[in-house]
Order: sequence, then C-alpha cells, then structure tokens
Amino acid sequence: MTRQEAQQRSAVVLVYLRGLPRWLLPLVLAALLIAGLAVRGWGGAVALCLVAAFLSWLAFLSWPRVAAGGRMARVAAVALLLAVAAFQASR
Repeated sequence: MTRQEAQQRSAVVLVYLRGLPRWLLPLVLAALLIAGLAVRGWGGAVALCLVAAFLSWLAFLSWPRVAAGGRMARVAAVALLLAVAAFQASR
C-alpha cells in the first residue's frame, strides 16, 4: 500500500471522526490512557497500545508536513506509550 492509498483510506475514517461530537474522541482517548495507567497486566497494556496506535496513525498522516522537531516528539510519545505498555504487561 502506498502512502497516497493509505491517506485515501484514512480520509473515510477522518470524515467519520469529524462527524462525532467534538468531546467524544478526547474523552475516549483520555479514558484509555487512564485505564492503561491504572489497570495492571494485559488490560492496561492493551489500552495503552490502542492509544499508541491512534497516535501513530495521526503521526503517519501528518508526517510530511511536520518539521523534524515535531517528528521526533511524535516518535518519542509513541515510544513512551509502548514502553509503559510493556511495563504494564509485565506487572
């Protein structure tokens, strides 16, 4: 799959997300983040991985338009989430 195909397929999801109430997506992501930090074991790890996957998808879509500093911040945020998820899975 090329970048353009991935962006075209993502457009459908983005349009759907745009139609949701503005408060819903941040609320769901915050709930997953809090659950991921609070729940020990695989449950918390899965919640954190879902947040990491969403952030990775957004980072992929915005990658060409973001400066190097922004790219590094996105990579660091996803890496931190995955590291905490690995820690949670081992608890």
